[in-house]
Amino acid sequence: MNDYDGVTHDYTKKSGVVHTEILLPDHVPKEYANRSILWNAVERVENNRKSQLAREIEFALPKELTLEQNTILAREYVQRTFVTKGMIADFCIHDSGTGNPHVHVMLTMRPIEENGSWGAKSKKEYILDKKDERIRLPSGEYKSRKISTVDWNNQDKAEEWREEWATIANKYLSKHGIDKTLSHKSYARQGNGKIPTIHLGVAASQMEQKGITTDRGNINREVANMNKELRQARARIKKLKVWLYSQPITTSAPSTIDTMKAIADNKNLDTRWQRIRNLKTSAKVLLFLTENGIDDLSQLVEKVIQMYQEFSETSGKIKDKERRLNTLSTHLAQWEIHKQYKAMYKKYKSVDPKKRDAFYNKHSETILLYEDSKNYFDKLMNGRADLPIKAWQDEQQKLLAERFTLCDKFYRLKDDIKTIETLQRNAEKLIAEEAPQAERKPVKLSIS
Repeated sequence: MNDYDGVTHDYTKKSGVVHTEILLPDHVPKEYANRSILWNAVERVENNRKSQLAREIEFALPKELTLEQNTILAREYVQRTFVTKGMIADFCIHDSGTGNPHVHVMLTMRPIEENGSWGAKSKKEYILDKKDERIRLPSGEYKSRKISTVDWNNQDKAEEWREEWATIANKYLSKHGIDKTLSHKSYARQGNGKIPTIHLGVAASQMEQKGITTDRGNINREVANMNKELRQARARIKKLKVWLYSQPITTSAPSTIDTMKAIADNKNLDTRWQRIRNLKTSAKVLLFLTENGIDDLSQLVEKVIQMYQEFSETSGKIKDKERRLNTLSTHLAQWEIHKQYKAMYKKYKSVDPKKRDAFYNKHSETILLYEDSKNYFDKLMNGRADLPIKAWQDEQQKLLAERFTLCDKFYRLKDDIKTIETLQRNAEKLIAEEAPQAERKPVKLSIS
């Protein structure tokens, strides 16, 4: 029962909750292991209307682990990271079978003294002058500042907690023979060149599991496809560099004219359609060579080096645009949810407290979606009132146009890579057939 409104709230019927647990520091009264007693006590001690009652943290669990393994993992992480530092942790594991197991942790904000009483979140520290005397203000009060009694609100804590999670989770993945590692760093900080996907959320995850496509799912599929194309293009162009740098220096090395002749005279083409297609390929290669002024393999090396640099610059810009577009897509998707379900949430809050649980059970999905969006914007805006929706929309349209131009450039580079690969295949045939083995002197160059 909530002492504040006198209503008994039953959250055990919420779908997907598979485990709940409260962890206490050693010196904390054992009665706080009772959820009702704990949070009623928190509400009584946090009597300032602006007080924050709890800190909520959410993290995804490895879907490769069983429920039992994930429960042990979550317990160790919460115990080591929060409880040993003096916080009471109330955590629950959600797993509705949609491949998105995760944990919600509610943490107390106020320390508890050794005698079991609630301590102060902060204390007053007087500011002293050069003579180590207090400074009196015109109001008669002494100049002071607020000092936190614990470091739980420090900005660097979030990074520390993420790193701790990656360390413990990786230990469990390794222990259970799973060849996978987690990193607390973003893709950009890891330097792996990947474009990050966006968080699907509960509703979108459930729809995707049922085979229903969602906007967020489509974004992630586009991101996955672009990551794959960038990775493959980089590998192909690097392979061309390696091949060109390893070619022999010889007076009888095939010129591009020789190579063109080999393409046109291919003797293994049996059908008319194959010969027509080969002529089209020959014309395409000739156009590429003419436009780039390439007469021999040494000039082709220079072109490939230029293409590699151009690819690196273009792919880097694409990744930057995609990352920002994904962020904006998430902002605007949350805004649509916020608009759509705001009226329902207001109605829920206005319902008689005695009927609120029944209303919640009927409209829980809508209420949870709105609360998620509200929490999202509360964290994002950090106290600022107005959401810059129009600015986000304008920026999104501008970035979409810029991404289109960059992608067009990227696909033209891919087309050039394919053309050079055609030259490579035919040049290899000529070298194998005509160049004397004794004349070959491989060029030793480093590949970046």
